[in-house]
Amino acid sequence: MADPLFIIAPPRSYTSVIGGMIGQHPQIYGLPEVNLSHADTLGEMWDSVTAAMNFGTSGLLRLLAHLHENVQTEDSVLRARQWIMRRKHWTGAKVFAYIQEAVGEDKILVDKSPRNTMKLDHLQRLLRIFPRASFLHLTRHPLTTGKSTIELIKSYGDKDPSERNAHFSPDRVWLRSQTNILKFSEQLSTGQYMRIKGEMLLSNPHFYLAQVCDWLGIDPGAEAIEQMLHPESSPFASIGPESAPFGNDPNFLANPALDLARLAKIKEPTLYGPVEWLKGEEFSKPVIKVARQFGYG
Repeated sequence: MADPLFIIAPPRSYTSVIGGMIGQHPQIYGLPEVNLSHADTLGEMWDSVTAAMNFGTSGLLRLLAHLHENVQTEDSVLRARQWIMRRKHWTGAKVFAYIQEAVGEDKILVDKSPRNTMKLDHLQRLLRIFPRASFLHLTRHPLTTGKSTIELIKSYGDKDPSERNAHFSPDRVWLRSQTNILKFSEQLSTGQYMRIKGEMLLSNPHFYLAQVCDWLGIDPGAEAIEQMLHPESSPFASIGPESAPFGNDPNFLANPALDLARLAKIKEPTLYGPVEWLKGEEFSKPVIKVARQFGYG
């Protein structure tokens, strides 16, 4: 049986587009966000992620509907939900094994659920289930990550979250997630962990996708890379039915095809200077320290 790949990164870190790209490799099966790391049983996990607009539950529902019936409709999603309710006692390991059997034991499962990084325990649970799994750590500049977070929240009609909640700050979310990932990476064996800037991969995908393939021990040839350049081919790269619309970043789902010319122009901003959502203050020293460790300046 193939060992899975987990893409680990804070929310708004290009995980949907890069996960979608990697998931199109012929030796890989790209999952939507299944969020199976939050608890020991499916029922506990399900209760922990149920939230507004089904952001936390859409991915698993869409995946099961597709695996069971090869369609993602209101009816197939309803039956997937019923399947989950009858198996709330299953462990996350058993659910992953079920998914693996359904897609084929020779396929590498790729999960890119950003919620995996919100607690160190989530990452450790994945490692207990899959002690030989690979972990690809994607980074994104904290400034563009924060701007993307606020823009997404506003796009759903919410106020600026920093105005609604004085304790919310996207750079704190970024730092917490990155700190968890760095602590977790210390527990991994040589060769299990790879870190790469999302900006670099997207600006030169042919080069960096081949590196990822070499690391995973899968075909890095031109035909495989070409398939990876079409994340829109994934069955989870579009808006789903009303009761399970997401499972990936909404912006990606609305426009999943790559614009290579635009991606080649990605620029990294400076770490220094006033930050809009911090009311003109600069990033904290811990944020700057970790960002510089990742190569941002």
